[in-house]
Amino acid sequence: MGTPEFAVAPLKTILENNYNVVGVVTVPDKPKGRGLQLAQSDVKRFVLDYNQNNKEGNSIPILQPEKLRDELFLKELSELNADLFIVVAFRMLPECVWQMPKLGTFNLHASLLPKYRGAAPINWAIINREKESGVTTFFLDKEIDTGEIILQEKISLHKRETINTLYEKLMQIGAKVVIKTIENILEEKVVTKRQGDILKELDIKDDSICLKAPKINRDTCTIDWRKMAEEIDAQVRGLSYPGCIAKLCKKENHQTNPNEESIDVKIFMTELDDKNLHSSNNLHFTNNHECGEIKIEDSKFLVMCSNGWIEISQLQLAGKKRMTAQDFLRGFRDIEKYHFATLSN
Repeated sequence: MGTPEFAVAPLKTILENNYNVVGVVTVPDKPKGRGLQLAQSDVKRFVLDYNQNNKEGNSIPILQPEKLRDELFLKELSELNADLFIVVAFRMLPECVWQMPKLGTFNLHASLLPKYRGAAPINWAIINREKESGVTTFFLDKEIDTGEIILQEKISLHKRETINTLYEKLMQIGAKVVIKTIENILEEKVVTKRQGDILKELDIKDDSICLKAPKINRDTCTIDWRKMAEEIDAQVRGLSYPGCIAKLCKKENHQTNPNEESIDVKIFMTELDDKNLHSSNNLHFTNNHECGEIKIEDSKFLVMCSNGWIEISQLQLAGKKRMTAQDFLRGFRDIEKYHFATLSN
């Protein structure tokens, strides 16, 4: 059961290891783009291609329920007679689904649970400047991402990690952990660990302290230039897809009315230079400058934050193509007459 590319790698690996996949469940096709043509999930496209090219002639059924409690879907799912359900980047399953197979239902989650329960664990690990991340397999329970842990694998995060680089690493590691989890279940070698026990080992009494990974929205992507440059840089790296949001305004309007004469900008990449930064919020950097102020120095596009200047290296104006800062500056020669709204709304 899965939807995006992240779920394709485990499915492909399962098939390569000659397990009998009796069915795949994914989301219904949805209208997408300006033409609103129906778009298939990555998982569905992979299965259709597999079915077409499978020389043995065995096709994997694809189920695309609108509602997971639908009686017809539950009947079709039950008739597949699967021993084990494997969930990767799908939807929250009702108990009537995850209790169905005799060997249970396990989920692959892209974090080191109990940290980062939720829809966007890879993004939040980077945004929060974690030094490590990883994947977890666990048996499904009634509450989301709280079931007993089967296996985990950790990796260290590079200091310039982005959502794209970490996504790729965890996708490949996750595929291997899924196979190892299947093997352990079939060989009855599974020794699960309760997430509550992990919290006790860490001397955490309230699991609400665990960092959450809520769905990414506009507020998550909006840059507050009053933050430290390191925080903004981590936000941009963690949200290089879909991109962070900012507003360019004429200097006289940026505080009173940021929406007046403003230009929407998406920022995809930033750079840090220690010579432009202080280790903490410090008026030494902001006495003569305001957060959100722009300056061009040595052909670099710099913006003032609470502890110094951050460089924008890749961005996109509304309605334009994504471009480097140098290309942007060639076409926007009066940029220093503008200012980034401190908090874009």
